[in-house]
Amino acid sequence: MNFKTLRLDNLDQNVPITKESYAKDLKKFQLGLLNLQLRIKESKRSVIIVIEGPDAAGKGGAIKRTLERLDPRLVRVYSTQKPTPEEYRHHYLWRFWNKLPPYGEIAVFDRSWYGRVLVERVEGFATEAEWKRAYAEINEMERTLTDDGAILIKLFLQVSKTEQLKRFKERQADPYKHWKINEEDWRNRRKWKQHNAAAEEMFCRTSTKNAPWTVIPGDFKWHARVEFAKTVYEKVAKEFPEIKSTRTKV
Repeated sequence: MNFKTLRLDNLDQNVPITKESYAKDLKKFQLGLLNLQLRIKESKRSVIIVIEGPDAAGKGGAIKRTLERLDPRLVRVYSTQKPTPEEYRHHYLWRFWNKLPPYGEIAVFDRSWYGRVLVERVEGFATEAEWKRAYAEINEMERTLTDDGAILIKLFLQVSKTEQLKRFKERQADPYKHWKINEEDWRNRRKWKQHNAAAEEMFCRTSTKNAPWTVIPGDFKWHARVEFAKTVYEKVAKEFPEIKSTRTKV
């Protein structure tokens, strides 16, 4: 993907799939990851999955479906929230270091250190000098991790502005989903163009050979979930080419 010319609003969202294909493909990649999990456990490798994207893009659903068949003892999911007073007293990367997975395990960051160049940049929570230098800080951190053997997978789920509004309204109307929508979501929506511009620059500045970004269209949830699981599976499988039987089956 050429990130220099990528415009998120122009991303092709017309990628529907059938229910049958969704169920078949998802099961296939879930099984593939389960088979790989044992190899990860026995190795001096870890898997770090970073997922970013606008509100209601389907990040939670993609994470759940991808991981639900794995051994939960070897997987951790972190939903990044506003820093605590203690975390504010440290460099912004400090709160992520102690959540990085030990060898043999998997960690998923639902929003991550990229908040510095995304929401913190747009909302003014970080100064211009702070978010501009963050690109180099993040690249160096990620290079340190991958040099040590970590498999770093970075995914961005993008939903269209029209589809996001539809999902926001559905959440407001559903008493079981009220917790998924708040004023902060609407505030972020009002700055849609600024958030897209920040993400597009982020891709150009931080999609590296050792830690590239993958952008997934999110309007069709079934497609997004399959692509999410497929990307995770393929990137991990690439690091264990000796497992030919698993890769042949999937």
